[in-house]
Amino acid sequence: MDLKGEYRLAAPRDTVWVMLNDPAVLKSCIPGCQSLEMVGENEMAATVVAKVGPVKATFTGAVRIENVDAPRRYSIVGEGKGGIAGFASGGANVELEEDGEDTVLRYEVDAKVGGKIAQLGGRLVDSTAKKFANQFFDCFAAHVRGDADADAAQPAEA
Repeated sequence: MDLKGEYRLAAPRDTVWVMLNDPAVLKSCIPGCQSLEMVGENEMAATVVAKVGPVKATFTGAVRIENVDAPRRYSIVGEGKGGIAGFASGGANVELEEDGEDTVLRYEVDAKVGGKIAQLGGRLVDSTAKKFANQFFDCFAAHVRGDADADAAQPAEA
């Protein structure tokens, strides 16, 4: 599964970079995220509850930040296991570009899923992944804007 997208954020690149590396902001914006903790330099442990079609599972996994070129770009690599529901693994390249007073965030994701989730079919998995990405970036943009209700914009369970 491949996803790519672009978001314009009304903030300087340095501000977006700091927020993009803040586990509290990320946790509040990742759909279904129950926990996200730093466990080492550029390493995090996460627990996420995800529902894809009729399959709902709790995924536990590890995330690494690589290829850091602050405040321009980095890569995120991770994998999670959801018991009999399956697994997910992959990575994302994130790039921040200044455009006047705004920052343009571009991302490309390459992910693989297996187990029951993979049996649901590519279209359902792809549409769910796009929905999760949109929810994440809508919430993240609200945090960047400083909206007091940014966390409320993100559903507790996706």
